[in-house]
Amino acid sequence: MSNSLIEITGYAAAFSTTAAFIPQAWLSWRTRDLSGISLPMYALFTVGVALWLVYGIAIACIPVIVANAITLMLSSVVLSLKWLQIRKARAETSG
Repeated sequence: MSNSLIEITGYAAAFSTTAAFIPQAWLSWRTRDLSGISLPMYALFTVGVALWLVYGIAIACIPVIVANAITLMLSSVVLSLKWLQIRKARAETSG
């Protein structure tokens, strides 16, 4: 496979996986309903994305860097909203 085809494949993969995440982040932000989202899963996912970003930087791969930087921002927003939702629920139940 030629280098340009490999790079196009990388950009297509990066765009697809990042774009697929946008509707969930937008819905979570808009509705603030994160009842169906698992905090441990999102925490692990966010750590994984951060590690992919570090890896992309280490190998200087622009598609990996861009996709994971964007996804890290989006997943961090969802993770923060979920964490705040849990804190609010605990505060309401404890009085």
